[in-house]
Amino acid sequence: MKFRFKTLASAAALLLATVSTSFAAGTIKIGGLFAVTGPPAFLGEPERNTAKMVVDNINKAGGIKGQKVELVVYDTAGDATKAVQMATKLIKDDKVVAIIGPSTTGETMAVIPVVEKEKIPLISCAAGSKITDPVKPYVFKTAQNDSLAVTKIYEYLQQHKQNKVAILTVSDGFGASGREQLKALAGKHGMQIVVDDTYGPKDTDMTSQLTKIRGSQAQALIVWGTNPGPAVIAKNAKQLGLKMPLFMSHGVSSKKFISLAGDAAEGIKLPSGKVIVSDVLPKNDPQKSALLTYVKDYQSHYKVEGDHFGGHAWDGVMLVKTAIEKGGATPEGIRNALEGIKDFHGIGGTFNFSANDHAGLTKDAFIMVEIRNKDWVIAK
Repeated sequence: MKFRFKTLASAAALLLATVSTSFAAGTIKIGGLFAVTGPPAFLGEPERNTAKMVVDNINKAGGIKGQKVELVVYDTAGDATKAVQMATKLIKDDKVVAIIGPSTTGETMAVIPVVEKEKIPLISCAAGSKITDPVKPYVFKTAQNDSLAVTKIYEYLQQHKQNKVAILTVSDGFGASGREQLKALAGKHGMQIVVDDTYGPKDTDMTSQLTKIRGSQAQALIVWGTNPGPAVIAKNAKQLGLKMPLFMSHGVSSKKFISLAGDAAEGIKLPSGKVIVSDVLPKNDPQKSALLTYVKDYQSHYKVEGDHFGGHAWDGVMLVKTAIEKGGATPEGIRNALEGIKDFHGIGGTFNFSANDHAGLTKDAFIMVEIRNKDWVIAK
């Protein structure tokens, strides 16, 4: 019995030693700034959930180069002032080597001066083109640029012989950036904007704007915003009997929009990352493997489908992991390695960063989708 006890004790000690040395000394701290609550929670909650899931998976597989990863997340609630405070806390108190997020363009633009001054890599989950244009040394992004989304919509309209459009954009950072791109790229694609109107982020009825659009020569309406506004517009358009095709931005690319808009969502088209139609993509699509794995993993963890927005955080964490493996776990090493990443097949697209491009995606990151029977299909 004494021998058996010593043997068991030795085995337990060996197991503990193995566990304690399975990670190299030191922990790699990565920050997360996500709007888990507040109006943009439909963005931030799946981003937070995905980031936690991916970090857990990394640690279960042995960490990054043998080091454990610790994710430190703060909820910004979509507030730019709070995002700046939390970014400062992540850098000064938590000593993170990189930050994933924030969720929105406005928050990201507010945080950029902080990370640039402190030289901490930021991988934003927001879409505004101005986040990385012009290039800022320490700022990258995973959400597809709104300029690429605009191009995708305009090319679709060209293919369907429609060139007169009305645009209705929300008066916030995301909407302003989208409006700028819609106007800037119209001429290049032979589009004529016959109505250019806006709505407020908290507006609950856009009937007056839609009535004006209905009386115009517009052949299609493009709405640029994030929930709940676009769902309100979809309902108002149905109530008014608006006959023209309705296009949304990638800012509503989740089942949440379909839920909010109800029957009014039927037939609406928009550019989206491929994740929401991953199961019907061709087998040779370079993203398909990562997309299917992500969707299955998220479903297993959270009992709902992984979406376009959570995918931005998946890309952010995995890009940081790749950069650390190549350049080491220092802010400068991560920044330099990120800038050299090529052919990274992520959830949002295939990323190719360079010194002149910190967004890294082309219009091929988007696919035009349509809502049919309360689900997504590839638009024809």
